[in-house]
Parts: sequence; C-alpha cells; structure tokens
Amino acid sequence: MTQNIFPIPRRRTSRAAVAAILLLSSTAGASSADINPKEAPKRPAIKTNRWQEDWSVLSDPTLRTEPLDRLKYIQLNAADPHSYVSFGLTVRERFESNGAPSFGIGGAEHDSYLLQRAQIHADFHINDNWQLFTQFEDDRAFGKTTIGGADQDRVDLRLAFLAYTQDFETGTFKARIGRQDFAFDLQRFVSSRDGPNVRQSFDAVWADWETGPWRFIGFVSQPVQYRDEKAFDDTSSGDFRFSTVRVERQVLGKNELSAYYSLYQKDNAHYQDGGGYEQRHILDARFAGAGDGFDWDLEAMGQAGTIGSKDIRAWAGGARTGYTFEDVDWTPRIGIQADIASGDSHSGDNTVGTFNPLFPNGYYFSLSGYTGYANLIHLKPSVTVKPTDQLTLTGAVGLLWRQTTKDAVYVQPNVAVPGTAGRGGSWTGAYLQARADYAFNANLTGAVEAVHYDVGETIRQAGGHNSNYLGAELKFSW
Repeated sequence: MTQNIFPIPRRRTSRAAVAAILLLSSTAGASSADINPKEAPKRPAIKTNRWQEDWSVLSDPTLRTEPLDRLKYIQLNAADPHSYVSFGLTVRERFESNGAPSFGIGGAEHDSYLLQRAQIHADFHINDNWQLFTQFEDDRAFGKTTIGGADQDRVDLRLAFLAYTQDFETGTFKARIGRQDFAFDLQRFVSSRDGPNVRQSFDAVWADWETGPWRFIGFVSQPVQYRDEKAFDDTSSGDFRFSTVRVERQVLGKNELSAYYSLYQKDNAHYQDGGGYEQRHILDARFAGAGDGFDWDLEAMGQAGTIGSKDIRAWAGGARTGYTFEDVDWTPRIGIQADIASGDSHSGDNTVGTFNPLFPNGYYFSLSGYTGYANLIHLKPSVTVKPTDQLTLTGAVGLLWRQTTKDAVYVQPNVAVPGTAGRGGSWTGAYLQARADYAFNANLTGAVEAVHYDVGETIRQAGGHNSNYLGAELKFSW
C-alpha cells in the first residue's frame, strides 16, 4: 500500500457538496434514516496516480460545478453512468538551487535550474470492468548543467494500459497489462519515483486478488529506460527485468503485514567491486500501522544472487515511528527514522555486499539527493506540525555513517562518491532539513524544501565540501 512521505493537508469539501449537505439536512419531515449527509456524493480528490480517480459521480449534473467539467465526464453509454471518458492534466514546476551536487566532487560546484513536468491523460471506463488509461508526459530541465535520465524526457508515452476488475462473492480480481507504474509502502525500494522530474514506468503484466484481510499480488515487468534524443524513444527490453510475488494481510485491526519476493535481472550492471549480468533474489518483510497516537513502519530486505562471476550478499532495514499529539494545537508529530544498508566490506573477494536500493523515491530522505540507500547508517529525528488544514511544516536532523569504510559514500539513487571507498572513517556527515507543504485548493499545491549538509572528514579529504539545497515547487492538477 503506497503511503505519502510527507503528510498531505486535508482538502476542504467542495462548495457544491457542502450546499447539498445543508439542503438535505434542512428538508422538512426527513428523518436521519432517510437522509444521511455522510452518503452525499462528492467530487473525487485529485490523486498522485491519476488512473485511480473515479469521475463517474459527475453523472449527477448538480456536481458539475467547475470549469471544463464537461471534459472530466463524457458519458459513452447513455444507459450506464459508469461508462465514460475523462480527460485531465498535471503540471509541476520546481526551481532548484544545488550548492554542490555530489558535494562538488567531479561535477559542477553550483547549479540552479527549473524542472518542468507536464502530463495529459485520457481515462476510458468502458464499463464497471474495463478501463483503458493513457498518459503522455513532457519533462524538461531548463538551465541544468548536467542532465541525467531522471531529469529530462521530452514528449513521450508514460502510461498506456488496459485494466480489468471483477467482483466475486469471495473477493475481487484485478489485472493490468501495458505501460504502468506501481509503488510499495513508503517507497523505500519500489516506487513510481515521484521525487525526481521523470517518474518510473514499467512495461508489465500485473494481477492481484483481494479477499477479506488478504491481498495477493504478482507481476512481471521490464522497467522503462529513458532516452531524450527524440520524441517517443523510451523503451524497455529483456536486458532489464523486475518480477514480484507479494502477499499482504491486515492484522490487529487495520495494521498491515506484508512480504514479497522479487527477481531483479539486469545486463551490464556495475558496482565498486564487480560488474556484469546481475541476477538478484530479494526477500522483503514489512509491518506498519497506527493506534493511540502512535504510528510505525518497519521494513527489512535481504538480497542474494550473482553479478558476473561474484556472489551477492546484501541487506537493508528501515524504521519510521512517531507519536502525534492529536489534542494539542497544530497536532504536532514527533518522529524518529532509522535506516541501515550494507556495503561491500571486502574489496576484491568473490562477494559483492553493496545493497541495491532498486527503484527508490527521492522523497524518502530528502530532495537534495545527498543521501543514497547503500552502505548507510542513518538516524533522523523530526517534528511535524499543522498550523492550518492547508499547511504542514516539517523540520528534521539527519545523522549519517557508513556501514563499512571499505565501501564508498553513496548519493541518490546509488552513485558512489569518487575517492571515498576504503578511505577515512565511518562518519559521513549531518544534514538539516526544513519543508513546508501548502494546499491552496483542491487543484493547486505548493512546497518549499531546504537542506544543509555538513560533510564529514572522509568527503572533505576526497575534495568535497558542505552543500546547500533549496527547492520551491508548484503543482496544478485538473
């Protein structure tokens, strides 16, 4: 189950829905059994994954209160209100100023630029069972000194899949085939990569079965590889494959216990201590929930397999816990995050111990990119407050060490910092993070994030120095 890394402010009920509730509540002679305000239809909320939205409620003309609602709901079958097509778009503009990418080692000392993501989609609901979703995306990096695969991808097909859903007496079956995205849990290791400018897609076949407290998921995929030479040149192939079998169960109420096995296969992979064809077997277990003001998310992953002629033995774990003072003004949450990931402790032997973070989301640590989930020990206390329903403020301090000094310091996603492997001590550095999220309305959100990283002696000896990041974002969704 995907979760947001930063709390999203609650959106207010639309004016039309509020008016409908008040009108129903004041109807003469109506009893509470006849009229239940909680059952009044509402406009759907905009979601990060636009294909999960259900605009069939606009079959009720009284809810078509916004401009261009005639394009949000176009009925295809006059006899079926759930047969319709819906159009939409998302535009995200983010200005970033990075004082020293990779701490100024082997790259630009300072970089300021604008990242733009523009998406348009068409969502066809043929009936209650069938859905055809297509989304096009244009990602651009204006003024960026070094442009990577996660920064720019101009005019390409991001999503195009056919989905089928069928309810049975014992449960619900769902399937998707085509270009799609998926994310697990806090997106530590499997994400749609919403943090960077270019999101991660997969050409995949997906199926899941939900019954009672259980959910079973399976998929085979080829992760999309991004190019920026011409329009519609992204591709996937058998050179890179990722397949998973996952089981979830609700326990002790609504708390979630899950586990999955994945097979990660990639040609021409490269690590500090090995390279070649990578076949990585992955086992992951997670327990997450909330109750009495507490929340927790605990996850552990083990990895084995081969890369070239060498064996793989890697592991990682992560924990996020916190307590929210629900009866206190601004509902403060005190949190603590702890992460650990293996590095390669014996360079030159027949085993590669560097953890592969798979498909991480840039939001998990911070947007600055200074912290990668490999050869890492990380401790991060934080405080989050909500002065208003629209505004969320977060402040945190991160403390970092290497799990082994034999391996390098890594930045996102898993890039080794030159000159750090086998040198210096375990202390990597510390960072301060401050972030503000604001929901202007149901369609427009904004965020500002600042990070200061104070490097340890190991990075300093490699030629790096302290780094500062500032990002300011606006996102409009229709």
